[in-house]
Amino acid sequence: MWDSLLNEAGLTEREVRSIMVLGNNPNMRASELAKELQTTRLDAYNSLSRLQEMGIVTATADRPMLFSSLRVDEALQHIIEMRRRQLDNLEEGFNEMSKGITEANASYEANRRQRDEPRFAVLKERSHIYRRLERMAEDTEERLVLLLGRYGILHLCRSEALETVNSVAEKGVVVQVIAQLDRRTTRFFQKLHDSIEIKHSDDLDSQGFLQDCTHVVQFLNIEENPVGRGKEDAALVIESEPFAKAQENLIDTIWEDAVQFEVAEARFSKGRIHDPLRLTIGEGSFLDSLVGALGVDDLPEHDTPFDPDAFLAAGTEVNQARQELTKGRLSNLKILGIDLARMLRQVGNRVGHELAFSLRSIENHVEFLDEMMDWWEFAGLGRLEYGIDPVFHVQVGLDHPPSEDPDVLPMWELDDGIIEGVLMTRFPKGGNVNVRRYEGSGEPDDLWRYHIIMNNEEQPAEPSA
Repeated sequence: MWDSLLNEAGLTEREVRSIMVLGNNPNMRASELAKELQTTRLDAYNSLSRLQEMGIVTATADRPMLFSSLRVDEALQHIIEMRRRQLDNLEEGFNEMSKGITEANASYEANRRQRDEPRFAVLKERSHIYRRLERMAEDTEERLVLLLGRYGILHLCRSEALETVNSVAEKGVVVQVIAQLDRRTTRFFQKLHDSIEIKHSDDLDSQGFLQDCTHVVQFLNIEENPVGRGKEDAALVIESEPFAKAQENLIDTIWEDAVQFEVAEARFSKGRIHDPLRLTIGEGSFLDSLVGALGVDDLPEHDTPFDPDAFLAAGTEVNQARQELTKGRLSNLKILGIDLARMLRQVGNRVGHELAFSLRSIENHVEFLDEMMDWWEFAGLGRLEYGIDPVFHVQVGLDHPPSEDPDVLPMWELDDGIIEGVLMTRFPKGGNVNVRRYEGSGEPDDLWRYHIIMNNEEQPAEPSA
């Protein structure tokens, strides 16, 4: 801990180790210190020279010189007092110099910022980045957006920017947070003001800030250790309205698809996924589908003279077609462009996603598949079997196989969609395992096959249907 504080005070790793060694072993020669530090004598002398200039290390007038150091706590206290004196001198000098600043001089920066040319800057270290956020929050007039990724909430709560962000939110500024929730971080969001809107997005792991569609901070590098001091963090500051507007449009798109915090948080408090399910009910032109279903041949492209006879005849034809559509057949939905098979598969995928989430604590893939297959069969959906020819696969058989009747609800899409959802969640794209779905033999116990292939395995040719 002492070494971290001394590093924070601006000392190098070798200087910190020199203080610790000399503090416990006074009157050491430079060669002895170099041996302890496992470095060269020249490097040891360089460290000793700087520490002497700071008043932390002293040397005797003997030949060879013997070096001693303040204890580590005394050294840190010495640095604090030295920095305090420097700050007092700096503040005194600033107050003296600022007496001569005219109103015209003071407005120079404001005028410069009104120019159109974009400006860029790079900030290093997390403390400096969050101090910039604090300034952005103070200057925000309408909207402040925080992209916190997975662990950004920890960094925000450890900085003074948190108080400023909460303060401006309380004053009426719209503050929005998009984060990737983690079981270990959800409790920290309680430190945000109640008026701050929080949403979760699985697709956003980057961090950054947006202020009033004028200023953007985009993290370039984030220290791997989420609870570290962020010495390696770096961010790009961009002052450009066109760029900020583009970022705002992107953020608005992400915000629209993101999930409310309360809903996403249920994943960790209740172990269930309560996110809204968005369904695609069909594709193509629904106007064309409706026109075809009602028997309307052409749509008007320009104003035509009114023909009462044609109007009445067309109305009768449309009414008859409309009555046919109300008879409740499922095939009528297909005519209108509504694809029930696609919708049920999407629902099945979601059920599979939730099932995989509930089994996420099972690390062994085979045990995971066993549990999934037991649940699926216990639910009375069908039979699942393993196969190894030509590769390891799961063979799907249904108790209610597909039907050619267009008026039968395609529940097989839901049943198979569950398997698909489980496997796609457990083995996502880009991972070490690939999952591919193929048609089976067509028999009720072999309708589809899901090949589960390790990336280092040779992938077989696609089987013929």
